[in-house]
Amino acid sequence: MAEEEIPRDPRWAVPLAAIGAILLGIIWYWEHPTILAFGLIGVSIAAVLSLLYLGLSYDGTKSKLYGLKPLTTRMPAVSQPKGHVQFRTKMFWTVGVLLMYFLLANIYIFGVDQATVIDLFASYRAILAGAQGTLMHLGIGPIVTGSIIMQLFTGAKIISLDLTDDEDKATYQGTQKILVLAMIFVEAVPQVFGYLTPSATIVSRLGQVSPGNGLLLADAVIVSQLVFGSYLVFLMDEVVSKWGIGSGISLFIAAGVSQQIIQGTINWIPTNPAAAISATNPPSGTIPKVLYFLTHYSAQQMASGGWERILLQQPNPIVALVGTAAIFFLVAWTESTRIELPLSHAEARGARGRYPLRLIYASNIPVILMSALLANISMISILLWSNPTLSHFPIFGHQWWVGIYPSVAEAQRLGVSQSQPIGGGAYYISTVNGLEAWLLPLLNSQLYGPFLYGHTWWEGLIHVGVYFGAMVGGSILFAKFWIQTTNMGPEAVARQIESTGMQIPGFRREPRVLRRVLERYIPVITVISGAAVGSLAAGADLIGTLGNASGTGVLLMVGIIINLYEAMGREQLMEMNPLLRRFVGGES
Repeated sequence: MAEEEIPRDPRWAVPLAAIGAILLGIIWYWEHPTILAFGLIGVSIAAVLSLLYLGLSYDGTKSKLYGLKPLTTRMPAVSQPKGHVQFRTKMFWTVGVLLMYFLLANIYIFGVDQATVIDLFASYRAILAGAQGTLMHLGIGPIVTGSIIMQLFTGAKIISLDLTDDEDKATYQGTQKILVLAMIFVEAVPQVFGYLTPSATIVSRLGQVSPGNGLLLADAVIVSQLVFGSYLVFLMDEVVSKWGIGSGISLFIAAGVSQQIIQGTINWIPTNPAAAISATNPPSGTIPKVLYFLTHYSAQQMASGGWERILLQQPNPIVALVGTAAIFFLVAWTESTRIELPLSHAEARGARGRYPLRLIYASNIPVILMSALLANISMISILLWSNPTLSHFPIFGHQWWVGIYPSVAEAQRLGVSQSQPIGGGAYYISTVNGLEAWLLPLLNSQLYGPFLYGHTWWEGLIHVGVYFGAMVGGSILFAKFWIQTTNMGPEAVARQIESTGMQIPGFRREPRVLRRVLERYIPVITVISGAAVGSLAAGADLIGTLGNASGTGVLLMVGIIINLYEAMGREQLMEMNPLLRRFVGGES
């Protein structure tokens, strides 16, 4: 559909322009911003209202999202390869993008006072594949958040698109790109309000360029770097998906979590790098920590507290090493467990096959989406508690039931970051950080009681129950949405099998019959899949993981590595036998 063919109702322009004028008038009257600030706000409002106009003014018979085509067709994108891409080329692009990711994760944002950085996503850093204070500060958060919103809207039929239709699918993907770009700004702008503070030097220098606007310009410089880094991640994901092996998002998650686990295992730097290694400041890695205590403690000292410190106490106790290894084996086992439906060809006698339905049918995507949702809830709650503007928001602003966060003094006393909730709703859905957060206070309340942040032992158990239930229930819900939006439901799978000329022996070759058979398995496996990945991720958090990588991070890393290994095997198989590309690679 060309741009000039898109039917529009221009009457939408008048009310939207009136809304924009009213908003600008309110901002000017209440805030009295500088001319530069008012101009930036005006541009932002104009951009949002322009998107609304493109969508609402569409007057065709299809989804309103078709009105966004003039924008979606012009957005920067990675071109689709023409024909088959050689395995060597795919490996080149995959490794190249991975190196680029590590490079960006070590380039710190220019103009930020790194000593005052508060990480809004500290508890979810592993699964967001980011690095605090760098160009990768937002990681894959905006991409995953955009995907969550599109899936929820599509699953709830708020967006009426048939994803089996090529044109509808292209519209869906184009709209998701716009939403990702919007989410980049939504997550980047709040960072400069007390969490990524500009250094005094850059504020002073920019103030000389535009008197009175030094802080505003410094904030704009930081936001522009966050937007650049996040959109670069989005394009890198496209490069891997189209020219490499697997998914870029998955690759970044696996790389970040692997780095944390390796550091948590062999890091010899002490917990407090500014102080010398001692009994109160041992090496932070599991292996160096164990070796230090065994070589510096007597048998009596080990019996009176040494074994407890290396077995149970953070950082990186042996129980975290055992828990991480257990997750490795459990995920590897569940990934290989599957139900295989027998198939036979309707015309070629003797041609038989099997259609595998894996136990982890919805893959690890549901737990990624659930963790990203919790990360965004955490970000919103801390903004409502501590942001100078949002803390005065009616009903929700600075309310204890939304979430309580520590001040600078409280954070130092408790030994936590200012992004760690210590009360309210945000506390009960926050990640449980190992045995210290719930089990050890039950065994020794005098020594480990402070890790409950002033809560009683039964409140700590409620925290465990709420978090575990949220992860399991949310993963099940997202698993159901995922199979419906990715053509993995019974009806879509029945059409795929029928199109290959295969059928289940003993049943008629008809999509409705095949669909009824698949409906016995796929919905049940979907629920089991979501519950399994949610339970594994939350369970690992309860035990603790190496490098504080989180149970979700370890779960994702193992699943991603297994899937990447299988994908590389398929690519090599197609290289050896080009005829298989039609069946495995989808080529004609």
